[in-house]
Amino acid sequence: MIHNGMEFDTYFKNYPDKDGFFGKYGGAYITEELKAAMDEITEAYFTICKSAKFISELRRIRKEFQGRPTPISHLERLSGKLGNVQLYVKREDLNHTGAHKLNHCMGEALLAKYMGKKKVIAETGAGQHGVALATAAAYFGLECDIYMGSVDIKKQAPNVARMKILGANVVEVTHGLATLKEAVDAAFAAYAREYKDSIYCIGSVLGPHPFPMMVRDFQSVVGIEAREQFMEMTGELPDAIVACVGGGSNAMGFFSGFLNDPVDIYGVEPLGRGTTLGDHAASLKYGEEGIMHGFNSLMLKDENGEPAPVYSVASGLDYPSSGPEHAFLHDLGRVTYDVIDDEDTIDAFFALSKTEGIIPAIESSHAVAYAIKLAQKMGRGSILINLSGRGDKDMDFIIEKYGIR
Repeated sequence: MIHNGMEFDTYFKNYPDKDGFFGKYGGAYITEELKAAMDEITEAYFTICKSAKFISELRRIRKEFQGRPTPISHLERLSGKLGNVQLYVKREDLNHTGAHKLNHCMGEALLAKYMGKKKVIAETGAGQHGVALATAAAYFGLECDIYMGSVDIKKQAPNVARMKILGANVVEVTHGLATLKEAVDAAFAAYAREYKDSIYCIGSVLGPHPFPMMVRDFQSVVGIEAREQFMEMTGELPDAIVACVGGGSNAMGFFSGFLNDPVDIYGVEPLGRGTTLGDHAASLKYGEEGIMHGFNSLMLKDENGEPAPVYSVASGLDYPSSGPEHAFLHDLGRVTYDVIDDEDTIDAFFALSKTEGIIPAIESSHAVAYAIKLAQKMGRGSILINLSGRGDKDMDFIIEKYGIR
């Protein structure tokens, strides 16, 4: 498929380039000392990802430990309420630990073992990445430090408890807004001190090269499975696919299975409380080019050109930038990036729960909400949504803030 002059059948061979760039986005804007550590990870990854032993072990883990492949469910009752468009969901909520995050965490932890590292370090927002990495660390016998903002620790108490039960050391981050950006800041600082014996397992398709590529590759299992399953289920491709986008790991893994197909692709960012800076986290929609956390992408900036304060009802989406590959696909026009606000998101959370018996994560509810609106516009056809996680972690917060609708 060719889109705006780009041949997508060779896309993954060309992007990122050897320096980690997707067009002008990506790269590794880090100190020389950290660059040496990243070069070590890159070299190890390119060695191990072609190893039959590594691939075989990862496949075994996915099948026997994670419970993959996750199924696709037809949302028959919800679809019936909307008209003729048929909605389907890829059930990453049924992946072990309740979200897509374990897909790359098991791969990163396996890489850490291959490199002889003793510890994994990470940040987390909603807690799903933290839980997934704590799970992977327990599985492989590694130490695990998870950095999490104090605001998110309060919102996501069930996931904090899970991380601790799994043996992880949860480090509370109290500076700034005390959410996801600050957790990344703290995790990077810790990694700079401890990189000889540890590996930083970033939780999304962002950060310095090779992480945007590596996390995408590990998450591509979602899109590969979904495409094959949908074809088997319906005999055709979906007309559109939809996923929520914060940093963008679930979306990039999902989209990668369909980039070379005649399928409309939608990435959904959090509009939060509105378009005023500080009330949302929609960097692809409203941001401009900028460098943070070691990579160049589209970023929300304050009046000084620094990363702006951001907000989302979903802890996993409140980040002032997005993965460089998303910025690249945005500029190419291959993916349409749009927004959904808090109210529509919470409405979708309850609609899916009460209509289909599936309680979605607030992050995933953004994609469900957008798909509902898209279905009403389309009138006919099919939409496949990536249900990136389950909502157990969010129930106390939802009930406290919104009650039961």
